[in-house]
Amino acid sequence: MDMNTFFNDLQSKISQAIENSPAKDIEKNVKSMMTQGFSKLDLVTREEFDIQTQVLAKTRAKLEALETRLAALEAKAGGEAAKVDIAKGDGL
Repeated sequence: MDMNTFFNDLQSKISQAIENSPAKDIEKNVKSMMTQGFSKLDLVTREEFDIQTQVLAKTRAKLEALETRLAALEAKAGGEAAKVDIAKGDGL
């Protein structure tokens, strides 16, 4: 008998034994109970979590870019305000 055939037969016999045993019913019942319990909780799927993580990363990058731009505009506006103050002071 070929080893692959032997293991395939053994695997199929074990699978049949498990399917016909009470263990399969217990597994179904436990899965059902867990599904009901999880549905009562406020949980998100991994896919939803990953999507929100990506959205947050993009939002942080945009915020950092806007903060940098704002700082540059404030510096420019501050420099122009100082030039106006100096020009007014020279006229006095």
